Amino acid sequence: MPNHDITSPLITSDHLILTVDPPPTATPPFTAGGNPFTFLGCDENEALTVPAPMTVDPFKNNTPNIEGFYEWLKMLLCLPIAIVRLVLFGLCLAVGYIATRLALEGWKDKENPMPKWRCRLMWVTRICARWILFSFGYQWIKRKGRPAPREVAPIIVSNHVSYIEPIFYFYELFPTIVASESHDALPFVGTIIRAMQVIYVDRFSPSSRKHAVKEIKRRASCNRFPRVLLFPEGTTTNGRNLISFQLGAFIPGYPIQPVIVRYPHVHFDQSWGNVSLGKLMFRMFTQFHNFFEVEYLPVISPLHDKETAVHFRERATRAIASAMNVVQTGHTYGDIMLYMKAQEAKQENPSSYMVEMARVESLFHIRSLEAVEFLDKFLAMNPDPSGQVQYHDFLKVLRLKACPLSEKIFAFIDVEKCGTITFRQFLYGSAYVMKHRGFHEACEEAFTECSDSVKGYIVEQKLQDFMQHAIPSWNENEVTHIDSVNILLSSSYPDSLEFESQKWKRNWWWWKAATIP
Repeated sequence: MPNHDITSPLITSDHLILTVDPPPTATPPFTAGGNPFTFLGCDENEALTVPAPMTVDPFKNNTPNIEGFYEWLKMLLCLPIAIVRLVLFGLCLAVGYIATRLALEGWKDKENPMPKWRCRLMWVTRICARWILFSFGYQWIKRKGRPAPREVAPIIVSNHVSYIEPIFYFYELFPTIVASESHDALPFVGTIIRAMQVIYVDRFSPSSRKHAVKEIKRRASCNRFPRVLLFPEGTTTNGRNLISFQLGAFIPGYPIQPVIVRYPHVHFDQSWGNVSLGKLMFRMFTQFHNFFEVEYLPVISPLHDKETAVHFRERATRAIASAMNVVQTGHTYGDIMLYMKAQEAKQENPSSYMVEMARVESLFHIRSLEAVEFLDKFLAMNPDPSGQVQYHDFLKVLRLKACPLSEKIFAFIDVEKCGTITFRQFLYGSAYVMKHRGFHEACEEAFTECSDSVKGYIVEQKLQDFMQHAIPSWNENEVTHIDSVNILLSSSYPDSLEFESQKWKRNWWWWKAATIP
């Protein structure tokens, strides 16, 4: 999808727009009907469809706070034990770190498998990892099934609930993992991750993701490398649902073994969720025992050479969801980003800002970072704590004029006809406009009509003449101060305004009527 944002008002200018004062109070629901974007090729009677928000929050921890007499009593009784566990944790981490540094000392060839004598030295760190799990209250771990031989299933995929699984898999399998580049800078942990011959990936860089897939395929094809472990969800959940799987584990086309982790509990939910790492560790230290179960499922192989990665992923997802007896949602890591942004803005219910990014990306090809930009624009509209935006704030931020056409646009996005819009409605409404082919054609045509065909810039006076022809109420000051939406001042032409074509497309497509009779 081209690089658009929502700094452009959602409006065509083939109407006479009058300037009126915005209403000082909440505006009642608008009843204006019809589709205001017919000039893009939309049907006049086509309505915006916005799916209802999911009632399930796959990231929410069930017990974020210490509640109940039993939990407080248990925590007090376990405080002396927690001190011993903390000392054990620190000691094991230090010993494991030293052993890992020795194993990595002088090893420069990171492209080939780690020599066997170095792997044997890493057994010291692996034993320390098991004692770290013991210090967190996992005195025993229930296992079901067995890991398949590396030659049979070179790739393992697992659901991801807490920071405990990577520690367990490091001890149990010593696999190669795929991790964010930021993990390399973590003290102690970063060194141990490097010893696992980690494949680094930037989840927001297409080239980085493509390189990671190539590395997964290369290492899976060579039995001298450890098996590759991936968490296809890309982030932790609460374990009561699966979220959308990324394709990285399935593109290489090698057999995979799904593994399920569970954390049975009554009083203390061990999922990471919306709980800080320090608080989660403290709660684990102050439990008599934490339950942890691992189940190795049967190996899943590609049906044939022509099976797509998407179909392969669907089969693996069904197998894992069926074994866990859960449903899969369309959430991704992008929803976590939206949640955190809404939380920083002190919204009453940050979970309502999660939109199931996998579905949004599938429908509109809008990626997570773009969705965050939409949220920035929405938050600038000053939503109330419940996440509702009023009409006059909608106009102010999008630099629209209060007029019947603006009312029609607002009513079109307000699918519930309650006089306010939510972020989900705003995102779907904006994406609805930008996905139409007519949108891109209008952008190109408007820029061509307004720009100099040779020098590729727009003279300020010419832009003002075009705009005032269609919008008489637009004054000179409003033309001069539109630099707030990505105008580039040209040093070569001090009395002109220079626009890049793409930025015109991002911000000025709605001036089509001002430039085309």
